[in-house]
Amino acid sequence: MRKFDVVVVGAGPAGGQCARWLAKSGYQVLLVEQHETFEKNNFSSAATPLETLEKFDLPEDVVGSFWHNLVIVTTNLTRNWDAPQTLGAVLNFAKLKQFLADEVKSCGGEVWLGCRYVRYVQTDGETRVELKPRGREPITVKTQVLVDATGPARAVMYPKESEKPAFFKPSGIEYLIEVSDNDYDKYAHSLWFFLGHKWMPKGYSWIFPMEKPRLKVGAASYRLDHKIIKHTESIRYYIDLLIHEHIRAKDYRIIDTHGSTLHYSSGLRDIYYRDNIIAIGDAVSMVNLLGGEGIRHAMHCAEIAGKHIQQYLKGQSASFQEYQKELYQKFYRTWNLSEKICKQRYLIESDEKIDEGVSYLTPLDTQEMMDIVFYYKFNKLSKSLIVYLIRKIRSWWKAKYVMKYKS
Repeated sequence: MRKFDVVVVGAGPAGGQCARWLAKSGYQVLLVEQHETFEKNNFSSAATPLETLEKFDLPEDVVGSFWHNLVIVTTNLTRNWDAPQTLGAVLNFAKLKQFLADEVKSCGGEVWLGCRYVRYVQTDGETRVELKPRGREPITVKTQVLVDATGPARAVMYPKESEKPAFFKPSGIEYLIEVSDNDYDKYAHSLWFFLGHKWMPKGYSWIFPMEKPRLKVGAASYRLDHKIIKHTESIRYYIDLLIHEHIRAKDYRIIDTHGSTLHYSSGLRDIYYRDNIIAIGDAVSMVNLLGGEGIRHAMHCAEIAGKHIQQYLKGQSASFQEYQKELYQKFYRTWNLSEKICKQRYLIESDEKIDEGVSYLTPLDTQEMMDIVFYYKFNKLSKSLIVYLIRKIRSWWKAKYVMKYKS
Protein backbone atom coordinates (compact mmCIF):
# COMPACT_ATOMS: atom_id res chain seq x y z
CA MET A 1 0.00 0.00 0.00
CA ARG A 2 1.40 3.41 -1.04
CA LYS A 3 2.03 5.90 1.74
CA PHE A 4 2.13 9.70 1.47
CA ASP A 5 2.74 12.54 3.88
CA VAL A 6 -0.26 14.43 2.47
CA VAL A 7 -3.14 13.50 0.17
CA VAL A 8 -4.96 16.50 -1.34
CA VAL A 9 -8.40 15.76 -2.81
CA GLY A 10 -9.36 18.29 -5.48
CA ALA A 11 -6.96 20.04 -7.87
CA GLY A 12 -8.55 23.49 -8.09
CA PRO A 13 -6.58 26.62 -7.13
CA ALA A 14 -6.67 25.74 -3.41
CA GLY A 15 -5.78 22.08 -3.78
CA GLY A 16 -3.18 22.70 -6.48
CA GLN A 17 -1.47 25.49 -4.55
CA CYS A 18 -1.48 23.53 -1.28
CA ALA A 19 0.03 20.47 -2.97
CA ARG A 20 2.56 22.66 -4.80
CA TRP A 21 3.62 24.45 -1.58
CA LEU A 22 4.07 21.17 0.33
CA ALA A 23 5.84 19.39 -2.54
CA LYS A 24 8.28 22.31 -2.79
CA SER A 25 8.89 21.90 0.95
CA GLY A 26 10.01 18.32 0.37
CA TYR A 27 6.95 16.33 1.43
CA GLN A 28 5.54 13.28 -0.33
CA VAL A 29 2.31 14.65 -1.79
CA LEU A 30 -0.49 13.08 -3.80
CA LEU A 31 -2.88 15.44 -5.61
CA VAL A 32 -6.13 13.76 -6.67
CA GLU A 33 -8.57 15.15 -9.28
CA GLN A 34 -11.77 13.47 -10.41
CA HIS A 35 -11.73 15.03 -13.90
CA GLU A 36 -9.45 13.57 -16.57
CA THR A 37 -8.46 17.02 -17.88
CA PHE A 38 -8.63 20.50 -16.41
CA GLU A 39 -10.76 21.71 -19.34
CA LYS A 40 -13.75 19.78 -17.96
CA ASN A 41 -14.15 21.93 -14.85
CA ASN A 42 -13.33 25.36 -16.27
CA PHE A 43 -15.90 27.35 -14.29
CA SER A 44 -14.22 30.52 -13.01
CA SER A 45 -14.41 34.05 -14.47
CA ALA A 46 -10.91 34.44 -12.96
CA ALA A 47 -10.36 38.22 -12.79
CA THR A 48 -7.68 39.17 -10.28
CA PRO A 49 -5.36 42.09 -9.41
CA LEU A 50 -1.85 42.03 -10.84
CA GLU A 51 -0.19 41.27 -7.50
CA THR A 52 -1.69 37.76 -7.63
CA LEU A 53 0.85 36.75 -10.28
CA GLU A 54 3.81 37.91 -8.21
CA LYS A 55 2.49 36.72 -4.85
CA PHE A 56 1.97 33.14 -6.08
CA ASP A 57 4.77 33.09 -8.67
CA LEU A 58 2.46 32.53 -11.64
CA PRO A 59 3.73 32.81 -15.24
CA GLU A 60 2.12 34.86 -18.01
CA ASP A 61 1.25 31.55 -19.66
CA VAL A 62 -1.79 31.27 -17.36
CA VAL A 63 -3.08 34.74 -18.27
CA GLY A 64 -5.89 35.18 -20.81
CA SER A 65 -5.58 38.98 -20.89
CA PHE A 66 -4.42 41.98 -18.89
CA TRP A 67 -6.63 44.93 -17.97
CA HIS A 68 -6.21 48.53 -16.77
CA ASN A 69 -9.79 49.74 -16.65
CA LEU A 70 -12.85 49.21 -14.41
CA VAL A 71 -16.34 49.97 -15.71
CA ILE A 72 -19.62 49.76 -13.78
CA VAL A 73 -22.90 49.89 -15.70
CA THR A 74 -26.31 50.15 -14.03
CA THR A 75 -29.76 50.33 -15.54
CA ASN A 76 -29.28 54.10 -16.03
CA LEU A 77 -25.60 54.95 -15.49
CA THR A 78 -22.10 54.11 -16.72
CA ARG A 79 -19.00 54.97 -14.70
CA ASN A 80 -15.39 54.36 -15.74
CA TRP A 81 -12.09 54.22 -13.82
CA ASP A 82 -9.01 54.02 -16.04
CA ALA A 83 -5.28 53.76 -15.34
CA PRO A 84 -2.22 54.11 -17.60
CA GLN A 85 -0.65 51.00 -16.10
CA THR A 86 -1.80 47.38 -15.96
CA LEU A 87 -4.00 46.73 -12.92
CA GLY A 88 -4.77 43.05 -13.21
CA ALA A 89 -5.27 39.92 -15.26
CA VAL A 90 -8.03 37.58 -16.33
CA LEU A 91 -6.60 34.11 -15.77
CA ASN A 92 -7.11 31.12 -17.97
CA PHE A 93 -8.58 28.90 -15.27
CA ALA A 94 -7.77 25.58 -16.94
CA LYS A 95 -4.17 26.62 -17.64
CA LEU A 96 -3.77 27.82 -14.04
CA LYS A 97 -4.82 24.44 -12.64
CA GLN A 98 -2.63 22.60 -15.15
CA PHE A 99 0.36 24.78 -14.18
CA LEU A 100 -0.11 24.07 -10.46
CA ALA A 101 -0.39 20.32 -11.11
CA ASP A 102 2.74 20.38 -13.28
CA GLU A 103 4.58 22.20 -10.50
CA VAL A 104 3.57 19.48 -8.04
CA LYS A 105 5.04 16.82 -10.33
CA SER A 106 8.22 18.82 -10.99
CA CYS A 107 8.80 18.96 -7.22
CA GLY A 108 8.48 15.19 -6.81
CA GLY A 109 4.78 14.95 -5.99
CA GLU A 110 2.22 12.81 -7.80
CA VAL A 111 -0.95 13.91 -9.61
CA TRP A 112 -3.70 11.38 -10.34
CA LEU A 113 -6.26 12.70 -12.83
CA GLY A 114 -9.54 10.91 -13.50
CA CYS A 115 -9.45 9.56 -9.96
CA ARG A 116 -12.49 9.90 -7.73
CA TYR A 117 -12.35 10.16 -3.95
CA VAL A 118 -14.52 7.48 -2.30
CA ARG A 119 -13.97 7.65 1.46
CA TYR A 120 -11.43 7.56 4.24
CA VAL A 121 -11.19 5.34 7.31
CA GLN A 122 -9.18 5.63 10.51
CA THR A 123 -7.66 2.24 11.43
CA ASP A 124 -5.07 1.56 14.12
CA GLY A 125 -3.93 5.15 14.15
CA GLU A 126 -3.62 5.28 10.35
CA THR A 127 -5.66 7.19 7.80
CA ARG A 128 -6.50 5.14 4.73
CA VAL A 129 -8.00 6.85 1.69
CA GLU A 130 -9.96 4.89 -0.91
CA LEU A 131 -9.73 6.26 -4.45
CA LYS A 132 -11.38 5.07 -7.67
CA PRO A 133 -9.45 5.65 -10.91
CA ARG A 134 -11.71 5.77 -13.96
CA GLY A 135 -12.09 2.29 -15.48
CA ARG A 136 -9.96 0.60 -12.83
CA GLU A 137 -10.34 -1.08 -9.47
CA PRO A 138 -10.30 1.09 -6.30
CA ILE A 139 -6.93 1.93 -4.76
CA THR A 140 -6.23 2.53 -1.08
CA VAL A 141 -3.36 4.73 0.09
CA LYS A 142 -2.13 5.80 3.53
CA THR A 143 -1.54 9.40 4.55
CA GLN A 144 -0.55 11.40 7.61
CA VAL A 145 -2.72 14.38 6.58
CA LEU A 146 -5.81 14.43 4.36
CA VAL A 147 -6.83 17.72 2.72
CA ASP A 148 -10.39 18.47 1.59
CA ALA A 149 -10.12 20.75 -1.46
CA THR A 150 -13.32 19.49 -3.08
CA GLY A 151 -14.95 22.94 -3.09
CA PRO A 152 -18.73 23.18 -2.60
CA ALA A 153 -18.99 19.36 -2.42
CA ARG A 154 -17.00 19.27 0.84
CA ALA A 155 -16.83 15.54 0.14
CA VAL A 156 -14.14 14.67 2.66
CA MET A 157 -15.16 16.80 5.63
CA TYR A 158 -18.87 15.97 5.34
CA PRO A 159 -19.31 12.31 4.29
CA LYS A 160 -23.08 12.68 4.72
CA GLU A 161 -25.09 15.45 3.09
CA SER A 162 -27.23 15.73 6.21
CA GLU A 163 -24.20 16.78 8.27
CA LYS A 164 -23.63 19.98 6.30
CA PRO A 165 -24.69 23.37 7.70
CA ALA A 166 -27.18 25.63 5.91
CA PHE A 167 -25.61 27.40 2.94
CA PHE A 168 -26.24 30.57 0.98
CA LYS A 169 -26.23 29.30 -2.63
CA PRO A 170 -25.68 31.88 -5.38
CA SER A 171 -25.35 30.41 -8.89
CA GLY A 172 -23.39 31.65 -11.88
CA ILE A 173 -23.16 30.82 -15.57
CA GLU A 174 -20.58 32.11 -18.03
CA TYR A 175 -20.21 31.92 -21.81
CA LEU A 176 -16.85 32.07 -23.53
CA ILE A 177 -17.69 33.65 -26.88
CA GLU A 178 -15.74 34.54 -30.00
CA VAL A 179 -16.68 37.90 -31.53
CA SER A 180 -15.48 40.18 -34.31
CA ASP A 181 -12.26 42.14 -33.78
CA ASN A 182 -14.25 45.39 -33.59
CA ASP A 183 -16.55 44.02 -30.89
CA TYR A 184 -13.59 42.62 -28.97
CA ASP A 185 -11.68 45.91 -29.07
CA LYS A 186 -14.54 47.70 -27.27
CA TYR A 187 -14.03 45.42 -24.25
CA ALA A 188 -10.30 44.69 -24.38
CA HIS A 189 -8.29 45.82 -21.34
CA SER A 190 -11.42 46.42 -19.20
CA LEU A 191 -13.44 44.64 -16.55
CA TRP A 192 -17.13 45.44 -17.06
CA PHE A 193 -19.55 44.91 -14.17
CA PHE A 194 -23.31 45.26 -14.61
CA LEU A 195 -25.66 46.08 -11.72
CA GLY A 196 -29.32 46.94 -11.58
CA HIS A 197 -32.65 45.33 -12.27
CA LYS A 198 -32.27 45.47 -16.05
CA TRP A 199 -28.99 43.60 -16.30
CA MET A 200 -29.24 41.11 -13.43
CA PRO A 201 -31.86 41.37 -10.70
CA LYS A 202 -30.74 39.66 -7.50
CA GLY A 203 -27.10 39.65 -8.61
CA TYR A 204 -24.70 41.08 -11.16
CA SER A 205 -23.32 40.39 -14.65
CA TRP A 206 -19.93 40.89 -16.28
CA ILE A 207 -17.93 41.05 -19.49
CA PHE A 208 -14.22 40.21 -19.21
CA PRO A 209 -11.69 39.99 -22.07
CA MET A 210 -9.71 36.86 -22.83
CA GLU A 211 -7.34 36.09 -25.71
CA LYS A 212 -8.38 38.08 -28.78
CA PRO A 213 -11.13 37.84 -30.02
CA ARG A 214 -12.75 36.03 -27.07
CA LEU A 215 -14.85 37.47 -24.26
CA LYS A 216 -16.23 36.00 -21.06
CA VAL A 217 -19.87 37.00 -20.58
CA GLY A 218 -21.54 35.84 -17.39
CA ALA A 219 -24.11 36.45 -14.69
CA ALA A 220 -24.55 35.43 -11.06
CA SER A 221 -27.86 35.25 -9.21
CA TYR A 222 -28.28 35.27 -5.43
CA ARG A 223 -31.36 33.09 -5.30
CA LEU A 224 -33.30 34.46 -2.37
CA ASP A 225 -36.45 36.57 -2.34
CA HIS A 226 -35.97 40.20 -3.34
CA LYS A 227 -37.73 42.91 -1.35
CA ILE A 228 -38.99 44.61 -4.54
CA ILE A 229 -38.66 42.24 -7.48
CA LYS A 230 -41.15 39.40 -7.61
CA HIS A 231 -40.18 37.81 -10.93
CA THR A 232 -36.86 37.32 -12.70
CA GLU A 233 -35.83 35.57 -15.88
CA SER A 234 -33.26 32.77 -16.14
CA ILE A 235 -29.56 33.52 -15.74
CA ARG A 236 -29.03 32.72 -19.42
CA TYR A 237 -31.62 35.36 -20.36
CA TYR A 238 -29.46 38.08 -18.80
CA ILE A 239 -26.29 36.78 -20.47
CA ASP A 240 -28.05 36.88 -23.84
CA LEU A 241 -29.22 40.41 -22.99
CA LEU A 242 -25.60 41.53 -22.56
CA ILE A 243 -24.56 39.93 -25.84
CA HIS A 244 -27.41 41.40 -27.88
CA GLU A 245 -28.07 44.77 -26.22
CA HIS A 246 -24.65 45.80 -24.88
CA ILE A 247 -22.05 44.09 -27.02
CA ARG A 248 -24.54 44.10 -29.92
CA ALA A 249 -22.69 41.22 -31.46
CA LYS A 250 -24.15 40.33 -34.85
CA ASP A 251 -21.85 37.39 -35.42
CA TYR A 252 -20.52 35.48 -32.45
CA ARG A 253 -19.76 31.89 -31.58
CA ILE A 254 -20.16 30.23 -28.19
CA ILE A 255 -16.92 28.36 -27.48
CA ASP A 256 -17.82 27.08 -24.02
CA THR A 257 -20.54 27.33 -21.40
CA HIS A 258 -19.74 26.66 -17.77
CA GLY A 259 -21.08 27.48 -14.36
CA SER A 260 -21.31 26.48 -10.74
CA THR A 261 -23.22 27.03 -7.53
CA LEU A 262 -21.35 28.41 -4.55
CA HIS A 263 -22.16 26.91 -1.17
CA TYR A 264 -21.27 29.70 1.22
CA SER A 265 -21.53 29.21 4.98
CA SER A 266 -23.06 32.40 6.35
CA GLY A 267 -20.96 33.51 9.32
CA LEU A 268 -18.21 31.04 8.30
CA ARG A 269 -19.61 28.09 10.24
CA ASP A 270 -17.81 25.40 8.25
CA ILE A 271 -15.78 22.66 9.88
CA TYR A 272 -12.15 23.58 9.22
CA TYR A 273 -10.48 20.47 10.59
CA ARG A 274 -11.17 17.15 12.22
CA ASP A 275 -8.24 15.20 13.69
CA ASN A 276 -5.67 15.04 10.84
CA ILE A 277 -8.13 16.22 8.16
CA ILE A 278 -8.11 19.86 7.06
CA ALA A 279 -10.40 21.75 4.64
CA ILE A 280 -9.29 24.59 2.36
CA GLY A 281 -10.59 26.94 -0.35
CA ASP A 282 -14.29 26.81 -1.21
CA ALA A 283 -14.66 23.92 1.24
CA VAL A 284 -14.38 26.58 3.97
CA SER A 285 -16.16 29.39 2.06
CA MET A 286 -12.98 31.18 0.96
CA VAL A 287 -14.72 33.47 -1.50
CA ASN A 288 -15.93 37.03 -1.22
CA LEU A 289 -19.69 37.10 -1.78
CA LEU A 290 -19.83 40.71 -2.93
CA GLY A 291 -17.94 40.11 -6.17
CA GLY A 292 -17.59 36.34 -6.20
CA GLU A 293 -13.79 36.45 -6.25
CA GLY A 294 -12.28 33.21 -5.02
CA ILE A 295 -9.03 32.18 -6.76
CA ARG A 296 -6.72 34.58 -4.93
CA HIS A 297 -8.31 33.80 -1.56
CA ALA A 298 -8.30 30.05 -2.18
CA MET A 299 -4.57 30.12 -2.92
CA HIS A 300 -3.87 32.31 0.10
CA CYS A 301 -5.86 29.91 2.28
CA ALA A 302 -3.89 27.00 0.78
CA GLU A 303 -0.56 28.53 1.78
CA ILE A 304 -1.79 29.21 5.31
CA ALA A 305 -2.93 25.58 5.50
CA GLY A 306 0.41 24.41 4.10
CA LYS A 307 2.27 26.17 6.89
CA HIS A 308 0.10 24.54 9.57
CA ILE A 309 0.31 21.12 7.87
CA GLN A 310 4.09 21.41 7.94
CA GLN A 311 4.02 22.20 11.67
CA TYR A 312 1.72 19.21 12.24
CA LEU A 313 3.99 16.85 10.31
CA LYS A 314 7.01 18.09 12.25
CA GLY A 315 5.22 17.42 15.52
CA GLN A 316 5.14 21.13 16.41
CA SER A 317 1.34 21.14 16.75
CA ALA A 318 -1.18 18.47 17.66
CA SER A 319 -4.19 19.90 15.80
CA PHE A 320 -5.22 22.49 13.20
CA GLN A 321 -6.95 24.77 15.67
CA GLU A 322 -4.47 27.59 15.00
CA TYR A 323 -5.21 27.28 11.27
CA GLN A 324 -8.87 28.11 11.86
CA LYS A 325 -7.93 30.98 14.16
CA GLU A 326 -5.61 32.47 11.55
CA LEU A 327 -8.27 32.32 8.83
CA TYR A 328 -10.78 33.98 11.15
CA GLN A 329 -8.31 36.76 11.94
CA LYS A 330 -7.70 37.43 8.24
CA PHE A 331 -11.18 36.98 6.76
CA TYR A 332 -14.00 36.82 9.32
CA ARG A 333 -14.77 40.51 9.75
CA THR A 334 -14.32 41.41 6.07
CA TRP A 335 -16.32 38.42 4.82
CA ASN A 336 -19.24 39.14 7.15
CA LEU A 337 -19.34 42.81 6.14
CA SER A 338 -19.18 41.87 2.46
CA GLU A 339 -22.06 39.45 2.98
CA LYS A 340 -24.20 42.20 4.51
CA ILE A 341 -23.40 44.63 1.68
CA CYS A 342 -24.03 41.89 -0.88
CA LYS A 343 -27.51 41.08 0.44
CA GLN A 344 -28.37 44.78 0.75
CA ARG A 345 -27.26 45.57 -2.80
CA TYR A 346 -28.57 42.50 -4.60
CA LEU A 347 -31.69 41.59 -2.64
CA ILE A 348 -33.13 44.81 -1.19
CA GLU A 349 -32.20 47.96 -3.10
CA SER A 350 -34.19 49.62 -5.86
CA ASP A 351 -32.65 50.70 -9.16
CA GLU A 352 -32.57 54.27 -7.85
CA LYS A 353 -30.58 53.20 -4.79
CA ILE A 354 -28.14 51.23 -6.94
CA ASP A 355 -27.64 54.27 -9.19
CA GLU A 356 -27.09 56.45 -6.14
CA GLY A 357 -24.54 53.99 -4.76
CA VAL A 358 -22.54 54.03 -7.99
CA SER A 359 -22.74 57.84 -8.05
CA TYR A 360 -21.09 57.83 -4.61
CA LEU A 361 -18.11 56.08 -6.19
CA THR A 362 -17.59 58.65 -8.97
CA PRO A 363 -15.20 60.91 -6.98
CA LEU A 364 -12.84 58.02 -6.21
CA ASP A 365 -9.67 57.56 -8.22
CA THR A 366 -8.80 54.24 -9.84
CA GLN A 367 -6.58 53.01 -7.00
CA GLU A 368 -9.29 53.73 -4.46
CA MET A 369 -11.73 51.73 -6.57
CA MET A 370 -9.24 48.86 -6.66
CA ASP A 371 -8.98 49.06 -2.88
CA ILE A 372 -12.76 48.65 -2.57
CA VAL A 373 -13.38 46.08 -5.31
CA PHE A 374 -10.43 43.76 -4.61
CA TYR A 375 -9.17 44.60 -1.13
CA TYR A 376 -12.52 45.38 0.58
CA LYS A 377 -11.32 48.64 2.11
CA PHE A 378 -14.83 49.93 2.60
CA ASN A 379 -13.57 52.89 4.63
CA LYS A 380 -12.77 54.46 1.25
CA LEU A 381 -16.52 54.85 0.76
CA SER A 382 -16.65 57.59 3.40
CA LYS A 383 -14.54 59.87 1.20
CA SER A 384 -16.72 59.28 -1.85
CA LEU A 385 -19.90 59.91 0.13
CA ILE A 386 -18.56 63.19 1.54
CA VAL A 387 -17.53 64.43 -1.92
CA TYR A 388 -20.86 63.31 -3.35
CA LEU A 389 -22.81 65.20 -0.66
CA ILE A 390 -20.69 68.33 -1.14
CA ARG A 391 -21.46 68.26 -4.85
CA LYS A 392 -25.16 67.79 -4.15
CA ILE A 393 -25.16 70.73 -1.71
CA ARG A 394 -23.29 72.96 -4.19
CA SER A 395 -25.72 71.98 -6.91
CA TRP A 396 -28.67 72.76 -4.64
CA TRP A 397 -27.22 76.16 -3.62
CA LYS A 398 -26.45 77.02 -7.22
CA ALA A 399 -29.97 76.15 -8.31
CA LYS A 400 -31.42 78.15 -5.42
CA TYR A 401 -29.24 81.18 -6.24
CA VAL A 402 -30.21 81.12 -9.92
CA MET A 403 -33.90 80.89 -9.06
CA LYS A 404 -33.55 83.80 -6.61
CA TYR A 405 -31.66 85.89 -9.17
CA LYS A 406 -34.28 85.24 -11.85
CA SER A 407 -37.08 86.17 -9.51
